[in-house]
Amino acid sequence: MSPRFQRRGMPAGDRASFPDAGLPALLADLYVRRGMRGDETDLSLRRLSPPTLLRGAGEAACLLADALADGKHILIAGDFDADGATSSALAKCALLACGAARVTTLIPDRFSMGYGLSPALVKYAAGLSPDVLVTVDNGIASVEGVRLAREYGWRVVVTDHHLPGDTMPPADVIVDPNQPGCDFPNKALAGVGVIFYVMMRLRGELRARGWFEQRGIAEPNLASLLDLVALGTVADVVPLNHQNRILVEQGLRRIRAGECRPGIRALFQVAGRDPATAVASDLGFSIGPRINAAGRLEDMSLGVECLLAGDEQTALRHASRLDELNRQRREVESDMVDEAQRILDGLDPSRGRTFGISLYESHWHQGVVGLVASRVKTRFHAPVFAFARDGSGGLKGSGRSIAGVHLRDMLDRIDKLSPGLIGRFGGHAMAAGLTLPAEGFDAFSSLFDRVVREQLGGEPIGETVYTDGELPGDALDLRTAELLRYAGPWGQDFPEPLFEGDFEIITQRIVGERHLKLIVQAVGDGGETTLDAIAFNHPELPRTTFARLYYRLDVNAYRGNRSAQLIVEHIVA
Repeated sequence: MSPRFQRRGMPAGDRASFPDAGLPALLADLYVRRGMRGDETDLSLRRLSPPTLLRGAGEAACLLADALADGKHILIAGDFDADGATSSALAKCALLACGAARVTTLIPDRFSMGYGLSPALVKYAAGLSPDVLVTVDNGIASVEGVRLAREYGWRVVVTDHHLPGDTMPPADVIVDPNQPGCDFPNKALAGVGVIFYVMMRLRGELRARGWFEQRGIAEPNLASLLDLVALGTVADVVPLNHQNRILVEQGLRRIRAGECRPGIRALFQVAGRDPATAVASDLGFSIGPRINAAGRLEDMSLGVECLLAGDEQTALRHASRLDELNRQRREVESDMVDEAQRILDGLDPSRGRTFGISLYESHWHQGVVGLVASRVKTRFHAPVFAFARDGSGGLKGSGRSIAGVHLRDMLDRIDKLSPGLIGRFGGHAMAAGLTLPAEGFDAFSSLFDRVVREQLGGEPIGETVYTDGELPGDALDLRTAELLRYAGPWGQDFPEPLFEGDFEIITQRIVGERHLKLIVQAVGDGGETTLDAIAFNHPELPRTTFARLYYRLDVNAYRGNRSAQLIVEHIVA
């Protein structure tokens, strides 16, 4: 089903609501269409909500300050994704800078322990003999794990950003902007943002106690940790509201100024990206996946070690290994997506359209099934679950959804229709996970298709692609491309501008085996200006002279030369 294209509307009010008279009209219009207010153009740190508003942060700061004073061993329990890795690295860096005697990081093994502070992870952690356990990017749902940690006699601080369940974990302190009774205005903080706020409260608490003067410790500049905050926030695909855009932009400014840590600089190097021109998409599509590859294929501890590396040589060694793992991940993902396509091509057409797609092959890699679900969801614009064996004879599934289908609600519905079919499940509207017995796949597949079909009323939802209209021919230049590139940070819920227009196709060829390289000229452009354009994973066009392109205007840097380039998302020939 081809997407439907719709231009973004202009809400009540116009660019005149922006107080900065020097703001280009193009940007003002783009901002207004995204619901941005004029005062949100200010991305300075002074616009951040104060940490005093975050429930539990003050109590956590007091507990940690006491632990520092008593020389306690603090264990940081993270998660096996980029948000968990950056959160773990940030917590350790900040605590050590504040004078902590001993800080250890621990990431669960994805394949044997699963997500969060599980009892298995706590039992393993007991061998490290911690006094205080701090969770980062997890813990709000780890009721049994927290209970076991308390039974060991540890103090427990949960810092998380996920939605809590019906039962809260019995921690000493919980810091989560989404917990009941928390009035913190930014509910969309990533896990790394939450622990950053906790560390700000800790610094303030230590300052009030005279800790730094008494110990002769320089008060740490926590802004130096914003490169980690930016990376974790973008990689976790949380909404880039004004508060998160501040955190990301401030981190990007440090990266562009060469003030980031060696691990992030090394990751830019192995990715072939220039940190001096870094934008959010570099973090999301180049740096984040390399960190995530460790958790998907091996052990996220490698990602944390890279981020904590104190010198360039060590950082580059870790970054090179992460780059190697990411190449392996891409190969595994590509093979699995191809197999998924063959499965779908082999379905009996007489069955009609499948509304909820379930996919499984016994040899699939459980660390990659979420990526496969995402790729298939995008290709077919339907909710998808992909499954792999979990190592204990059962199946572990990861799902991705589309607007209009709340994935966790679908799992809850299936659980009520067939009690006992699903082992564990959780998630939210757009992503969820579950476990099944191996023999339960066919039953789940049928029920998932049924409940999605019912949710949609038997009518598939077509994809709607929102555009920002047409750019005039004289705006298709490097100046505009540079302006747009740094006008963000663009990302989740604050999408990069997508334009549309009619173009003459001058030449076309396939590069890199699967990408369509074009030279085009805007129709109606009175001059003879041509532009490079590229459509990733797009076949060669049938013989055609003209096409309507839906594109992003970006900067192409090649051998020291910079030029405007169209990144084509859709082609209507």
